[in-house]
Amino acid sequence: MGYKIVVVGATGNVGREMLNILAEREFPVDEIVALASRKSMGTEISFGDKTLKTKDLDTFDFTGWDIALFAIGSDATKIYAPRAASAGCVVIDNSSLYRYDPQVPLIVPEVNADEIVRYKNKMIIANPNCSTAQMVVVLKPLHDRARIKRVVVATYQSVSGAGKEGIDELWDQTKGMYVPGKEVAPKKFTKQIAFNVIPQIDVFLDDGSTKEEWKMVAETKKILDTKIKVTATCVRVPVFVGHSEAINIEFEDPIDWQEAQDILREAPGVLLIDKREPGGYITPVECVGDYATYVSRVRQDSTVENGISLWCVSDNLRKGAALNAVQIAEVLGNRCLKKG
Repeated sequence: MGYKIVVVGATGNVGREMLNILAEREFPVDEIVALASRKSMGTEISFGDKTLKTKDLDTFDFTGWDIALFAIGSDATKIYAPRAASAGCVVIDNSSLYRYDPQVPLIVPEVNADEIVRYKNKMIIANPNCSTAQMVVVLKPLHDRARIKRVVVATYQSVSGAGKEGIDELWDQTKGMYVPGKEVAPKKFTKQIAFNVIPQIDVFLDDGSTKEEWKMVAETKKILDTKIKVTATCVRVPVFVGHSEAINIEFEDPIDWQEAQDILREAPGVLLIDKREPGGYITPVECVGDYATYVSRVRQDSTVENGISLWCVSDNLRKGAALNAVQIAEVLGNRCLKKG
């Protein structure tokens, strides 16, 4: 027997990826429905070899459905997630709304799958921020071996993390650079994104950090270990899909780069591509469409006693959002909602 699945926000980038990944991974689906806002009702979208027509989220009754994958903003989630949960449908939410709620588990299956049993508190499970998800997959096996004290991370985040508007703005600005009088002014981003980088993602906080940077700190602590110190600088770059991260890690115990490589080579969800030669590393273009979180450039950080530096790349629409949500659903089904 399979599950009755709801995909909320099915016409967006992440919602479509959720449907693709559910089909690719042959998730046991008995019945599936795609929901969207009323203005998108009736839009046709693909699910494997089937075509689904979206239904109206506002009038949908979640009673009798098993799992709802939410890929809508926090404002809408605040309305519809409690409605689904109260109807007995477990919500896996991709927004930031519930990530910091102590009653709601924040799950990356390769890292803290055992926490999933706490879904019963509110019938809701939170999916982490895209930049956090790929980082903790890499940190977890290293933390288990040598205990991480401090992480310094700089992110290079693609425009798809800002949704369709971000993709469109990069595309339109890039085309406009070559046509006099057709320049496109920034709208989604604070400055021109084409041929540029922007050291701001989300709003600024009182301490000078941005909310995206704060998310990485708070979520890493909740998912992995509250004792780990994290500082982040998050940057938007002119890449369509794929987030990259330069990560410096300080450990309590000694660990050298060869052992770190060996650990990461065997780590779940990680693919080590690390040749110390030109091109012997992975870039965002090469990770698009893949499930793995890629690691390259593993080396000793001689500025601290026990330090490792590395490069981490992942498809943010997959591991950073849709794939992680489907993996959560798989764990939920296998451990908590077994059927048949």
